[in-house]
Amino acid sequence: MIRRLRSARRVSGLAAITSVMLPLYAARDAMAPPPDRDRVRDLWTRRWSASLLDLFGIERDVYDASGAPESAPSRWRRDDRGARRGRLVVANHRSAIDIGLVLEAFGGHVLSRADLASWPLVGAAARRVGTIFVDRGDSKSGASAIRAVADRLRNGATVCLFPEGTTFPDDEVRPFHPGAFIAAARAKADVLPVGIAYRTGSEATFFRETFLAHLTRIAESPGTRVALCVGAPIEGGTARDLAAKAHTAVSALVTNARARVDR
Repeated sequence: MIRRLRSARRVSGLAAITSVMLPLYAARDAMAPPPDRDRVRDLWTRRWSASLLDLFGIERDVYDASGAPESAPSRWRRDDRGARRGRLVVANHRSAIDIGLVLEAFGGHVLSRADLASWPLVGAAARRVGTIFVDRGDSKSGASAIRAVADRLRNGATVCLFPEGTTFPDDEVRPFHPGAFIAAARAKADVLPVGIAYRTGSEATFFRETFLAHLTRIAESPGTRVALCVGAPIEGGTARDLAAKAHTAVSALVTNARARVDR
């Protein structure tokens, strides 16, 4: 009974928070001068993500690769002219919660599976903030997504994605799809690796179930603890080189995150 009441409160809270924040963001975005719109969008997505993570009892700790608390994971590197470098944030993928985690930490855009666009409320929010949607079974969709990612990286934006392509139930980092790394190589952008681990025994894993079942289980849970370990930026090289280096880095960061979240 308690779990069902907790779930109802959180799901209704998700709807309420999104229903209130989304039109406020749309109004603020419409009034903002074009140079300020990226900043306005990032501020909104980070606040929205933080509100939902808090609502669902997600306790998160962010560390750098050395294990020190990472207080500013969203800091930017700049090029020789002082402009922001585009940044491709890549992480392992274990839960729908991952999306909120990377958006809270880094802002920017997310590369997402195409069906997210049709999800109630969340899909509307994703479309409004410029999420890049891709149907991995459609080669034209994949090519279009690569071009969109490259364009945003060239303009100094952050794009967050999960290059394993789907969620998995354990810490093994599966092979990375190459598309986004092609975009990063074309745009000469940094690749920022991130490792995510949920406390052993949590109900965060999203694997072989519907999104509704996954959301319900997370909503019923008393809370979930998660660690993010943020690595050093990777720059230069071919798409193959970037993918290989990122995979190695993410694997090590997941091991680091596992040790911290379960200690």
